[in-house]
Amino acid sequence: MRMYTEERAPSKRNFVKDVLALTSNHAVAYAVRSLDVDVIASYPITPQTTIVEKLAEFVANGELDAEFVNVESEHSALSVVLGASATGARTFTATSSQGFLLMHEVLHNVSGLRLPVVMAVPSRAVSAPISIHGDYSDLMTGKDVGWIVFICASAQEVYDTVLQLYAVAEDERVCLPAIVAYDGFLMSHTMERVEVYRDDLILEFAPKRVKRLLDPANPVTLGELALPEHYYRYKYSQLSALDGSREVIRSVFKSFYSYFGIEYDFVERFKTEDADFIIVVYGGASWGNAVEAVNITREKGLKTGALRIRVLRPFPIKEVVDTLKNVKGFSVVDRAISFGASTPGPVYADVVVSLAEYGFSIPSVCVIAGIGQKVMYVSDFVRVLEELVKGKEGVILL
Repeated sequence: MRMYTEERAPSKRNFVKDVLALTSNHAVAYAVRSLDVDVIASYPITPQTTIVEKLAEFVANGELDAEFVNVESEHSALSVVLGASATGARTFTATSSQGFLLMHEVLHNVSGLRLPVVMAVPSRAVSAPISIHGDYSDLMTGKDVGWIVFICASAQEVYDTVLQLYAVAEDERVCLPAIVAYDGFLMSHTMERVEVYRDDLILEFAPKRVKRLLDPANPVTLGELALPEHYYRYKYSQLSALDGSREVIRSVFKSFYSYFGIEYDFVERFKTEDADFIIVVYGGASWGNAVEAVNITREKGLKTGALRIRVLRPFPIKEVVDTLKNVKGFSVVDRAISFGASTPGPVYADVVVSLAEYGFSIPSVCVIAGIGQKVMYVSDFVRVLEELVKGKEGVILL
């Protein structure tokens, strides 16, 4: 990310309404409030609960005029916002871990119906054994169900991304649901400085554009039975929309920069321009460790760099390939496991396939780290970079 300096403010108008100390969960809630969301469905699960608690507070005290629906399960929560979105309402829900898994059937329904639902997922490990701590095991089970997926690294980015996702999801060229994900506990429950923007500018940047599909005056059927000669057409339409969303996302990034002065991209780079060896990560804790590890190894004379995947779906193929195609080696630090796959790292697989698609075969290491929020030390990331320099390939379990 690159912020404007004071001398290069994007406009004469002051876009910052307040500066607050917020957790990433509360950053989500403040963004949803300013976006004037119409329907919120709520079911509590750690570490997501404080998002909907804060939104319930906003509704109760009159700061947000929304229907707040308490439901009996996460499956119902996503079903409620599915129906509300189909009537033209701007909707929101949130979940984590087992709750995300319980939603899985409805994840497909929402994307298949092309509804612009936005959901927050402060990611958490899944059972068994039971773990309430953070990794990305939950998110990775839903990365390929037709949703746009962003993974953030700071509370400010979480706040900004919620605004961006409504602008993307509701664009008529996209009409797809979207997820903002981030480190459970490591971000969901820790406070950071967040600039909160003016409501009028937020709604100017992301005006409500939800199509009304269900109308009592014009009855239609949604999600009807599709026979083989038609079903695949719906799926190909989803695929085309998700692939095509790249250009809409890029245009939303540009618009966001002009309104609020922060430049975002599909990826974030640190000292990659001349790097021979790059560590690829996602999420907040991994990014902080990777940046510090690069600084340490640079002091030792090693030409290292770090790359953060910010947009997981649609996967940033071009940005990843352009960054890695000339390096001597790279590693990908995954905080989830693809059991029994050709490689245990789900994002590692995406990176390798992207490079292969453009004809590049580069020595690499798949790193599995932070599972169940196992502590990740900067020294671990330094070791990964040093192993790369020595020619290490294969898998490292941290």
